[in-house]
Amino acid sequence: MTDTLHVESTGNGFPLVMLHGWGMHGGIWDDCVRSLAGRWRVVRPDLPGHGRSPALPGPGDLDSLTECVASHCPREMMLVGWSLGGLIAMRMAQQLPLRVRHLVLVASTPRFVSGPDWPCGVASSVLESFGTGLSADFRRTVRDFLTLQVRGDERAPELLRDLKHRLFAHGDPDPMALQQGLNLLAGTDLRPDLGRIIQPTLVIAGDRDRVTPPEAGRRLARSVEGSRFLSIKGASHAPFLSHRIEFLGALIDFLNEAGR
Repeated sequence: MTDTLHVESTGNGFPLVMLHGWGMHGGIWDDCVRSLAGRWRVVRPDLPGHGRSPALPGPGDLDSLTECVASHCPREMMLVGWSLGGLIAMRMAQQLPLRVRHLVLVASTPRFVSGPDWPCGVASSVLESFGTGLSADFRRTVRDFLTLQVRGDERAPELLRDLKHRLFAHGDPDPMALQQGLNLLAGTDLRPDLGRIIQPTLVIAGDRDRVTPPEAGRRLARSVEGSRFLSIKGASHAPFLSHRIEFLGALIDFLNEAGR
């Protein structure tokens, strides 16, 4: 891939790559970096079309995104993916098993949309409404998505203020990339491929998450052999912000046990 992503790297040691979610940027991890950079080299790309990274030409399908992100990552890494970033992280783990040593999935799911055999998702109409809103006012639409993300969190008011403060800190996301991201959330189903994930895996969910309900995380963990599942009490879709101490404790324990 020739497209150059904006990537920030902090600290020394074995690389820890952290992928953000839809509409955000790598700076969303800044508060976590302070506790991680003394142990690992923390690498935070802005996904294509987000933050300071240019959008990808073409349809922006999951494999293209994965190839682009992987081309900007270290040769070997531990990988953390939040929400949409979790889809990319799962695909990287499947396609690059020798490069991805350990995998952490945060408020993510192999299928975001609910269906007859998958009740633990959002209705397709929810994502369709965000797609309609993008063409009218993409900045407002992204802010509205933040409101959905914090719903139910025991610290919702301060979490929403925090997310809104960070939202455009790296600039405006590209509206076409936002639409492509919604298309991925609406149309991706990685359940048939979960057996290809062979890395030690930790799945972290918020027990009040309305975007990726904790049951989705439980089912994800059951489908990845040897993985662990953690539900953080009182948290919604961004537990690394609202419940950072609990999140970091679980992440650091897992990575330390991984031997890096």
